[in-house]
Amino acid sequence: MTSIISKLPQTGTTIFTTMSALANEVGAINLSQGFPDFETSPELIKLANTALKKGHNQYAPMAGVLALREQIAKKTEKLYGTIYNPDTEITITAGGTQAIFTAITAMIHPMDEVIIFEPAYDSYAPAIKLMGGIVKSLELEPPDYRISWNMVKRLINHKTKMIILNSPHNPTATILHKEDIEELSNLVKTQDIWILSDEVYEHLIYDGETHHSMAMYPELQQRSFIVASFGKPFHATGWKVGYCMAPALLMSEFRKVHQFLVFSVNTPIQYAIAEYLKNENHYLDLPAFFQQKRDYFRKGLEQSKFKLLPCSGSYFQSVTYKDITDEKDSDFALRLTREFGVASIPVSGFYSKGTDHHVLRFCFAKRQETLDKAVDRLLKI
Repeated sequence: MTSIISKLPQTGTTIFTTMSALANEVGAINLSQGFPDFETSPELIKLANTALKKGHNQYAPMAGVLALREQIAKKTEKLYGTIYNPDTEITITAGGTQAIFTAITAMIHPMDEVIIFEPAYDSYAPAIKLMGGIVKSLELEPPDYRISWNMVKRLINHKTKMIILNSPHNPTATILHKEDIEELSNLVKTQDIWILSDEVYEHLIYDGETHHSMAMYPELQQRSFIVASFGKPFHATGWKVGYCMAPALLMSEFRKVHQFLVFSVNTPIQYAIAEYLKNENHYLDLPAFFQQKRDYFRKGLEQSKFKLLPCSGSYFQSVTYKDITDEKDSDFALRLTREFGVASIPVSGFYSKGTDHHVLRFCFAKRQETLDKAVDRLLKI
């Protein structure tokens, strides 16, 4: 038999798959993988059904249904004051992860260096490696996980081609601040460096904070691929519809890859979301909706032995457990699932070196009764 030379020899089953499978096996409450357990909007379901019945069941245009691209452009202009051309600067993708992979594939060549910040969403590094690129990771530390821009400056050299940012951040629930934007702008203004900005949690931001999208800053917008998703905000992660925005020159390269990766995306769902976006309250009301869940979950955990870390965005709450045990986070997460019936994600799984700060991540995008049951079990520890 011909031998296989793996392109990702160190890659195995993701921690998300492992924890969700264990939760199903033992009947635990699954606060590990990031998906809601409440229903998608009946209005949005109806719109999808209508699109199906209207016959929108064949291939969509490669760049996506124009009506949806137009609504994205309107939303972006309203929120961030920046105009994107729906024809040349917006592409609909099969979820955020595909958009991330496509941008990296389009821009990264062998031996190019890409800076990522860990803990990091687990698709970044493998995509870079598959393109022959070199991952330059900067580890962030709890409780605030702030970026040291002086350290970033030290990582930059003539091989640096891209910086990947994620705000609101998965898994730490932190966000970029105005001073971060200023530091980033100063770093890249004289460099030939692209930015890949993962903004899938853009609408899940709390306490009156501002989401600092790359679209808001012309000097950054002109070098940025901005990735977003409809699955997270509209409680329909299984639909796998997202999008990428970039200046026309960058988007041209993005589409060269996109057309051979998936070509086009679920047609009736695109029509449904396009119609749904016409009511701006469907996304403007999201911060209050998810903040209520965050506050409810945090209040419930205040009486536990877990220590709550800051949560400014996303639908994840991280906690430290140093007052409970000195076990590795992966071991404690497994025991927590088996013995107490609550599944979480050990944050060491988001570090390439498995760095363990004794932090677990819980997803609070759940029904109130689910959160009540989970908190009741966690209080028994």
